[in-house]
Amino acid sequence: MWSRIARLFVIKTKFEAFLVIYGLGTGAVERGMHYRAQYPGAQGWVLFAACTVAVFMAGAKIIEAVEHSATN
Repeated sequence: MWSRIARLFVIKTKFEAFLVIYGLGTGAVERGMHYRAQYPGAQGWVLFAACTVAVFMAGAKIIEAVEHSATN
């Protein structure tokens, strides 16, 4: 039973990976907008950039992991 539920949380294809990355990206931009409102000026922009860069790094690892699991 638990293995059937756990299978729902496994990213198997690149399409699923892109959907997850899109969700992470929209959340990061929303969080970045809150940072910009909370910290006006350069500090807000730096925190906004940090949110989006984190998604780029995580997205690269997710796609790499999907490609690696497809070859094995």
